[in-house]
Amino acid sequence: MKYIIITGGVMSGLGKGITAASVGRILKNRGYRVTAVKIDPYLNIDAGTMNPAQHGEVFVLKDGGEVDLDLGNYERFLDIELTSPHNITTGKVYRTVIEKERRGDFLGETVQIIPHITDQIKACIRQAAEEEFPDGKKADICLVEVGGTVGDIESMPFLEAIRQMRGELPEHDYVLIHVTLIPEDTMGDLKTKPTQHSVKALRELGLHAEIIVGRSERPIGAHTKRKISAFCDLPQTGVISAATVPDIYEVPMEMEKEGLADALSTHLNLEKREADSSWYRLVTKEYTNRVTVAIVSKYGIEDVYISIKEALKHAGRALSTEVKIVWLDAERFETCQLKDYDGVLIPGGFGKRGIEGKIEAIRFARENNVPFLGLCLGFQLCVVEFARNVLGIADAISEEMGGGTHVIALLPEQEGVKELGGTMRLGDYSAEIRDGTLAMKLYGQKMITERHRHRYEVNPRFIEKFEHAGLIFSAKNKNRMECAELATHPFFLATQFHPEFKSRPTHPSPPYLGFVEACRANKRTK
Repeated sequence: MKYIIITGGVMSGLGKGITAASVGRILKNRGYRVTAVKIDPYLNIDAGTMNPAQHGEVFVLKDGGEVDLDLGNYERFLDIELTSPHNITTGKVYRTVIEKERRGDFLGETVQIIPHITDQIKACIRQAAEEEFPDGKKADICLVEVGGTVGDIESMPFLEAIRQMRGELPEHDYVLIHVTLIPEDTMGDLKTKPTQHSVKALRELGLHAEIIVGRSERPIGAHTKRKISAFCDLPQTGVISAATVPDIYEVPMEMEKEGLADALSTHLNLEKREADSSWYRLVTKEYTNRVTVAIVSKYGIEDVYISIKEALKHAGRALSTEVKIVWLDAERFETCQLKDYDGVLIPGGFGKRGIEGKIEAIRFARENNVPFLGLCLGFQLCVVEFARNVLGIADAISEEMGGGTHVIALLPEQEGVKELGGTMRLGDYSAEIRDGTLAMKLYGQKMITERHRHRYEVNPRFIEKFEHAGLIFSAKNKNRMECAELATHPFFLATQFHPEFKSRPTHPSPPYLGFVEACRANKRTK
């Protein structure tokens, strides 16, 4: 097993996750089997209880793991499915070590950061790296992204574990990539001093970067590369420019041009193979159409919905249609604004704030034949809207939101649950699709598996009333409703699951494909 370590310097939010995913894509294009690990130095066990407005999207893995959004990028770029062990947090590591201490596993030793915590970190990395793919084979290369910034106190045990791993691995089984900021001053010059200081901090921890990826708004020239090379003790070929690009899926292609594949091959002693260029042809495909989709959201931060954005992009690429997103605040938008858009999407979320605005948007889409896609909470609110305005249940609401007629009710297994973290209906669940429905047309198969993240479901007491009035529950998991649609509408589909979590550039999600296609048809009829 070969390991590629990705660290960050100068500041957070530089794009280490995209860099790691792009490195993996470059290697996958050459036929290597690649897996990935994300280290998050926070004390939370996982990302499930973290405020998305502060931390970004909570991505859900197939085994129900609630993780950092970077794992979503890994899955999309590498076209793989990861599991919970691929996200290592301080909380997970310390909990495991403390549990071992309580059991007496350390036989009376004084439990310390070194070696007990660092040993556990290394064990977690190796466990994830050695996990088999569905075909029973293992990865050739494991990417390990260390979250945070070099110099952060919470990252220290992880960086020490990485340093120890370097001494335990053969010479050509380890390479460290350091991602730094190359800012521009008021005169337009690219400055290398922050990178020099960051590399110095890395060296003080006993780590040496073989490759430096410089993030900047414009490409780094030869002069700047020579300067970084001289001050940071690595060849100029090891300095990779990573300028901002219009689409994140173009990053691997730009890094290819910078010679990153050759640099990795040298350090890891890899066979130099020709790259499969089909990925690059896909992500540079020209658009012939454009649609505008209104997303009625409550959080106001796009990173909360990053998987939705990417799934729309994947579907748009497949249909040669550029999807422009307009974000509407669920508490402030005017319903009349919706007539200007080709489709309406209601994403997931929690809590009652903004739900009345979302319900009004759903009503507008239903009554005006505007293509509509509802996701998780969007599915539940479409049921609430139908109950209020078609069935005449004026006080219809979800049990999550308070008093009224609960057409959406708590899942039976959630009753009595006290802890919030990791206790929802999470991860992969199957659903059976009804013949002759929109869902069947989109998926083209009877049984599907999609990822979930919710506590509430359609109240079984009302299902017969809904279906009698025309709301079709077109996919079910036993007695649980998974999809809702209207036969009399050009495109009205809502899913209890999150289809965006399984969408890939090479395999767009069926509900998103259908939605974008319907938006395109709607645009033509205007």
